[in-house]
Amino acid sequence: MSGAAQAVMAELGRTEALELLTAARVGRVVFTDMALPAVRPVNFAVCRGDVVFRVAAESRLATALDKAVVAFEADDLDACGRAGWSVVVTGLAELVEPGDEFDYLAARLPEPWAPGPHECVVRIRTELVTGRRITRLAG
Repeated sequence: MSGAAQAVMAELGRTEALELLTAARVGRVVFTDMALPAVRPVNFAVCRGDVVFRVAAESRLATALDKAVVAFEADDLDACGRAGWSVVVTGLAELVEPGDEFDYLAARLPEPWAPGPHECVVRIRTELVTGRRITRLAG
């Protein structure tokens, strides 16, 4: 088709993927809940190269995430333009203990969107970072 935009997909390197992740505000944490895969949206920040967000201390999410290998995904998609990017992080999640590190991370986190207390800080170590970008080139 003459004049149609051609799709180009590119794999992202770690540095570019983390830069894109830093610009996102909402992502999805993928974890195991009662031996089944589960996904929860969270608002988050990237601090010192790791994904960080808040959860309620008494939540099943807090229990499921502590010292578990999880995935985290964020994206920016243009459905009409059929373009965008997606980044996936895989790594060990941990509840950050109160102290200097907790205070540092908590001060950099956005206010949680979900109602209720969110007194725990979760950090996902970015052990494996992958990403893709799809762009459209004019035909």
